[in-house]
Amino acid sequence: MRILVIDDEESMRHMLSIMLKKEGYHVVCAESAEVALEVLEKEGFEFILCDIKMPGIDGLEFLKRLKERGTDATVIMMSAYGTIDTAVECMKLGAYDYISKPFKTDEIILTLRKAQERERLRRENERLKRQDMERYPPLYAKDKKMLEIVALVERIADYDTTVLITGETGTGKELVARTIHSKSSRRSAPFVPVNCGAIPEGLMESELFGHTKGAFTDAVRTRNGLFQEADGGTIFLDEVGELPKELQVKLLRVLQEGEIRRVGDTKTIKVDVRVIAATSRDLEEEIKEGRFREDLYYRLNVIPIKVPPLRERKEDIELLAGFFLERYSCRYAKKIRGISPEAMELLLAYHWPGNVRELENVMERAVILEDKEVITPESLPIFKNTGKHTTQKEEETYPTLSIKKAEEELEKKLIKKALQITGGNRTKAAKLLEISHRALLYKIKNYGL
Repeated sequence: MRILVIDDEESMRHMLSIMLKKEGYHVVCAESAEVALEVLEKEGFEFILCDIKMPGIDGLEFLKRLKERGTDATVIMMSAYGTIDTAVECMKLGAYDYISKPFKTDEIILTLRKAQERERLRRENERLKRQDMERYPPLYAKDKKMLEIVALVERIADYDTTVLITGETGTGKELVARTIHSKSSRRSAPFVPVNCGAIPEGLMESELFGHTKGAFTDAVRTRNGLFQEADGGTIFLDEVGELPKELQVKLLRVLQEGEIRRVGDTKTIKVDVRVIAATSRDLEEEIKEGRFREDLYYRLNVIPIKVPPLRERKEDIELLAGFFLERYSCRYAKKIRGISPEAMELLLAYHWPGNVRELENVMERAVILEDKEVITPESLPIFKNTGKHTTQKEEETYPTLSIKKAEEELEKKLIKKALQITGGNRTKAAKLLEISHRALLYKIKNYGL
């Protein structure tokens, strides 16, 4: 760690230099703020220790000039003539801390250690944010419908109202939810995603609301639920249509009262959580069938957002394909500069039943397989399954023009294929289909398979 010490007293500079070097710091000293500013033009420092009372440019003026430059250094001010007002002024100008002279050696070292820890946490936070951006890209859009969604997200982000995001699997519902959270005043608090279809029904209540010690056989200690983990932030209930009816009642109470009750507890706990829910099911149809509570639906559906499938937003395909190309070219250290016109024509013509998730998988495979500078049709194996390119340009005949019935037929075919591949193993088939085991069982029963 590099430290710049600024003090007009030579004895103070000498003492701090010896003390800090013993602690393993690299120390550079300056006898005035003017000299320090010249040094900062040539070198970078993690920390600056600066006296306030100095001839010429004093410590407060030095802080102002640092602020104008936008330095990343953590500044600790020192003075033998300090007051509370001076300390407050230093903090306003961007100083991390203020130390009164004379000070003990331990005081300086402790302040620096605390500053180092803060800097470490700041850098770790930035790293995690970069990781999050790598995993969850910005909400890219050129399509008119998606641009309307982007504008709506901007408008509703700072309101704590519930949002219900609907759309097919793989359209980017979680990305919309994360964007709402990242643009809200809750952005520094947790975003907790929960796949309601992936948690076994018997554990769902404990996972969401927590449990007390001894509440059931394996409850060896009291445990917070995901709502408490999300306190102050946002909880994202993906596939909320999978919630059992008895838990729908409890979720409704959380939304109405802002409190939860752990399994086995008699007391309620207040939580400050924004709820964003998503589903690929038609909840109005689920209400008619008696599988979803109407009152919960209206409580969740305050702000509805319907994410269109990728086949209905062709303008976004080129944009998203370019993003995924850049991501995976960096990840796999491949020097691929673009997508050939022939390959892009195939991408634009394909119907994308798996939506954005399928496009991402296709682009990842293409980057791995491609040995040229651009993505070519030969590195797009998805279009080779039938020995010819599967595009919407080919003549096809349809038994019905009903999108709903066509989707049901496609679902049945995919489920049959997955069961055939897995030899009837429904757990493995659910993984292939990227749906929950319970959702698969429901669809098998519903379609009479």
